[in-house]
Amino acid sequence: MTLHDDDQLAHDLAEAAGQRLLALRQARGDGSAASLRRDGDRQSHEFLAARLALMRPDDALLSEEGKDDPARLSASRVWIVDPLDGTREFGEPGRTDWAVHVALWELGELTAGAVALPAQGRILSTANLRGTPATAATPAAPAHRLRLLVSRSRPPALAEALGQRLGAELVPLGSAGAKAAAVIAGEADAYVHSGGQYEWDSAAPVAVAQAAGLHASRIDGSKLEYNQADPSLPDILICPAVLAGMLLEAISSVRTPAM
Repeated sequence: MTLHDDDQLAHDLAEAAGQRLLALRQARGDGSAASLRRDGDRQSHEFLAARLALMRPDDALLSEEGKDDPARLSASRVWIVDPLDGTREFGEPGRTDWAVHVALWELGELTAGAVALPAQGRILSTANLRGTPATAATPAAPAHRLRLLVSRSRPPALAEALGQRLGAELVPLGSAGAKAAAVIAGEADAYVHSGGQYEWDSAAPVAVAQAAGLHASRIDGSKLEYNQADPSLPDILICPAVLAGMLLEAISSVRTPAM
């Protein structure tokens, strides 16, 4: 790799890590799923950490697979990465809803990001989405039945209640990056999650969704904040901007203190 701007660097790192994961998955064939998942997490993290240390030596790193460095809290630039999002799906033959997330946080904002979906042959990044018009011209009250993307492994009770209120179809999918990509492509209307996530789960998906002109927020409508002392960021809504008001109102109406 040569010198890159941050958008292109995020894109290229996610792509390269994704290709390594794809090769690892293909080489293992019908081997142990647990070993494949473990090695995928580790090898992708080691690759991304080494490349960022070489190409952005003055920046901090927050990675799901790395040891957290408290010094990042005083850094002005922090790369937030999930080396393998959708580890469960990565270990399941034939599934394509796993991803590599690479995002850059600068002084309170996400300024670059990429989501690589190697098994789908897709890379969404601020390098190729920034300034593009939002994908589907979805009306504020769509005539079709809404499709809401939810977690395969941890579908929140909130989503079921929301689906019932809106008469929406709940569609389970793996990686948060795969869910954001589906909304960007107009394959689904929204991604809603509550009940547990971390900054590395959503940073890159949010960066690319916002670059594509979509709404991204907490489920109460507040801003998603990154590079916090506690990296837990438990809920998210990604959707076309024209649906945000309706969805946030519906979410508010079905939430309970237990959720």
